[in-house]
Amino acid sequence: MRVLIPGPLRSYTAQSWVTANGATIGAVLADLERQYPGIRFRMIDEQDRMRPNIRFFVNGAATFDLARLLRPTDEVQIVQALSGG
Repeated sequence: MRVLIPGPLRSYTAQSWVTANGATIGAVLADLERQYPGIRFRMIDEQDRMRPNIRFFVNGAATFDLARLLRPTDEVQIVQALSGG
């Protein structure tokens, strides 16, 4: 499936859209990690939870569940909030 990579993480992929496989969000992230080592840690913490500045969308709908089931035709968007002041 197609996965949109946010700008701050494109140093790992060198492109905005990549292809990844998996039946769940967690499996897609594992496949991204296999292809682009180090990228998963930027999105998932040591307790296997989404980092507070990361959001996942499936076909435009927000999801907070790494076990959310996906279809091969789904499109996943990863959004990273920017902070500062």
